[in-house]
Amino acid sequence: MEEIIIYTDGACSGNPGPGGWGAVLMYKENKKEISGGKANTTNNEMEITAVIEALKQLKYPCSVKLYSDSAYVVNCFKQGWIYNWQKNGWKNASKEPVKNKELWEELYKLTTIHKVEFIKVKGHSDNEYNNRCDELARGAIKDFN
Repeated sequence: MEEIIIYTDGACSGNPGPGGWGAVLMYKENKKEISGGKANTTNNEMEITAVIEALKQLKYPCSVKLYSDSAYVVNCFKQGWIYNWQKNGWKNASKEPVKNKELWEELYKLTTIHKVEFIKVKGHSDNEYNNRCDELARGAIKDFN
């Protein structure tokens, strides 16, 4: 199985407000940057969307190391929240409907195709690829301001 490295980030100007997402995909010596945004969204929606859009770029099942500064995204899989949500009819621990359910469902489907390891990185520090994703996400917001 081919190994791909992906960095993702989401950003929002106001929460909710115009938002953007960015991702850097790396395979061997190849690097691809993607980004996009939405006029009215939240930071969490953009964080999840960045991961979805990056995984959708993969043309066949891959082994993915996915780096994100979003504890929300990383912990959802590392701490098994998503499996509990599914088991509980997409209700969270407080028995409330899970926010961003459609995005989580789409992301979950993608994680059944690819072997994804979620890795938390510190945001806004000295990680070159995380910083690049942040630039891409913030750049995408400008299209909606």
